[in-house]
Amino acid sequence: MTTPVQTTTLNENGNRRPLMLALVGAFGLAAIGYGFYWSTYARYHIDTDNAYVAGNIVQITPQTAGTIVSIGADDTDLVQAGQPLVKLDRADAELAVDTADAQLGQTVREVKTLFANDGALKAAVTLREADLARAKEDLVRRQSLAGTGAVAGEEIEHARDTVKTSEAALQAAKDQLAANQALIDKTTPKQHPNVRRAALKVREAQLALERTTVLAPVTGFVAHRVAQPGQRVAVGSPLMAVVPLDQVWVDANFKESQLADMRIGQPVEVHADVYGKDVTYHGKIVGFAAGTGTAFSLLPAQNATGNWIKVVQRLPVRVSLDAKELAEHPLRIGLSMRADVDTRDRSGPTLPNAVRSKPVAETKVYDGQATSATKQADGALDAAAGQ
Repeated sequence: MTTPVQTTTLNENGNRRPLMLALVGAFGLAAIGYGFYWSTYARYHIDTDNAYVAGNIVQITPQTAGTIVSIGADDTDLVQAGQPLVKLDRADAELAVDTADAQLGQTVREVKTLFANDGALKAAVTLREADLARAKEDLVRRQSLAGTGAVAGEEIEHARDTVKTSEAALQAAKDQLAANQALIDKTTPKQHPNVRRAALKVREAQLALERTTVLAPVTGFVAHRVAQPGQRVAVGSPLMAVVPLDQVWVDANFKESQLADMRIGQPVEVHADVYGKDVTYHGKIVGFAAGTGTAFSLLPAQNATGNWIKVVQRLPVRVSLDAKELAEHPLRIGLSMRADVDTRDRSGPTLPNAVRSKPVAETKVYDGQATSATKQADGALDAAAGQ
């Protein structure tokens, strides 16, 4: 006869068996689900939260020395390309322009004198030729009368000396003419090298005057303004920075063990900590850095030392962002990001295989200053030349 204790034990064992089977089945389904997830998605995706927004930081520096008299933009301001940011005192530059103008006028007058002297020197040569011809005729007449006793020998010698003197004077006149013509040959008063050199001095001074106004080379937002009114600045002194936030990208620092399957052109999903996962940026890999961060550090690690400890290195990977998405949700340089790379397509290269044929960036805001300086210099030359 079965005791009650034995009956209870058998009932418990009977209840545990379905529970264990259900638990094992659940683990099995989870393993199958994860295997399916890994084989179809996870093994193709590599992510990192060691990623940050990077971009161009355009330093604003003067091209001429001077004292700041006006500042046209402050931190966080939006500025357009070509907008005046800083103005320097123009007094010294205007004085230099006036000095160059005066020197140009003097040079033009000196060159015009060279052209005017050409006619006088030609006339001097003609006069010396006539003197020589007359002296030769006198010598011939005296020599023809030498045997008659009508002319003394001393007069004949004087006639010979006169011929030699006339020849020397003619040669000197020809040398002076040649020297003057060498200075003006194949040129005009306006195109003379001396005049052109003086005109370039005017252009240089005028360009320095134009550059007393420091322009924004690109459109962007002002950051890190250090310029102050009354501050004396030298050429190249940093005044402020302009950051074009429509040209930012992401530098994602992946571990070296994560790089094997990455290729240029692979799609990347990026999330910014400032917006969270509600905003997704869609970008693509555009390049890999030529070295790890430690390789370009101020004090790179000396791995050849005896106390070497291996540290997993990270390589910056540049990720471009969609311009439309960036305009809808602007980013700032230095913000933290999280990048997820889809490595399913591995047909792209790991290094660029073509040389860039166009400039990475360019500005034409300074062309107007150069054009204005040239126009002013040409006007000064025309005025000095009387044209």
